[in-house]
Amino acid sequence: MSYPDGTLLAMERHYLAEAAGFMRKANETLAPDRCDDAEARELLARYAEVKKLASFGEAALASRLSDPGHVARVTGTSVRKARNTIETARQAEKTPELGAALKAGEVSLDQAAEIAKTEKVAPGSAGALLERARGGAPFQVLREEGRKRRLEAQSAEGLAQRQREARFLSHGITDEGMMRLEGEFEPEVGSRLVNRLEAEARRLARAAHHEEPFPRYLADALPSLMSGKGASTGRTELVVLVSHGVAERGWQDVRDGEFCKIPGVGPIDPETARRIAEDAFLSGVFYDGEDLRNIRRWTRHIPPAVKAALNLGDPPDFDGPRCDDCGRRHGLEWDHDDPRAHGGETSLENLEPRYWRCHQKKTARDREAGKLNPARAGPS
Repeated sequence: MSYPDGTLLAMERHYLAEAAGFMRKANETLAPDRCDDAEARELLARYAEVKKLASFGEAALASRLSDPGHVARVTGTSVRKARNTIETARQAEKTPELGAALKAGEVSLDQAAEIAKTEKVAPGSAGALLERARGGAPFQVLREEGRKRRLEAQSAEGLAQRQREARFLSHGITDEGMMRLEGEFEPEVGSRLVNRLEAEARRLARAAHHEEPFPRYLADALPSLMSGKGASTGRTELVVLVSHGVAERGWQDVRDGEFCKIPGVGPIDPETARRIAEDAFLSGVFYDGEDLRNIRRWTRHIPPAVKAALNLGDPPDFDGPRCDDCGRRHGLEWDHDDPRAHGGETSLENLEPRYWRCHQKKTARDREAGKLNPARAGPS
């Protein structure tokens, strides 16, 4: 095939025009209502593949421009996202493995952005994160691991001051006339707030037999607690994991291989941890001592030792629990992998954290498998 000017640009124009033409034809003939589940999954995978491949060209060309506003207009996104696209592409150029994966359509632009952001702060992280992405890990899990690596790579010196200066709370009015709150809190403050809200939301959800999505009960929990009507008005437990060596040295520093963090949230300053320890109920879990997997109950109640271990997360990282299905950290419920109605134990190896919606789906699967009474409602 020959081109009038014989340039690479002419070839690109031809290929892209041809690809756009094929996509228009595919869209014209697409009939989702005629697809069964398997066909819909296959076609969705193809569309996702095309989108990932197109993302490489979009990012690579955007990185050559100095006007994020133009990129935003052409791509139909915000200026903020356009800047992020440009930064991702420029970092991918410096990270050959990431650049090759983006070019081959192995990762989405959002996945590449998360990996690029982490690689910039924690060099050498791209390989492990790419493996996560290629392995089909939920985006939430990839983002959590990226955040963890970035936090670990940053200097602990001045951490408390940086977190203090980053705090904010803002509010506004939505198009529906709703009040919208947005904020960022220091980890020891935000964790207490979230724990209190989630405890009250779970109480409200149980009272209403889980008739509505959990985020709505979470929204109801705030005014409930403010009015003093909520049941979760007592002291809120905050779990802080601190290595013994940190305390022995006077809470001055955290060395390699040591912890000073809130599991599932991130690191905190040792001095902050010391203040919490002075005004907190302490509960210890000895991983190399009592084998918690031998503590079993055939009731709904979770023994305190097992609950403490569950909230810490799996060793050796102790990153806190997250949903086994979608990777979310909040709105979690403890699900019996083998349902109690089927003889399942309330033991460490039979309890799994699941987001409320994932828990309901799991319960439906258990019911279909004959593990539950068909008339029984609510999570297993």
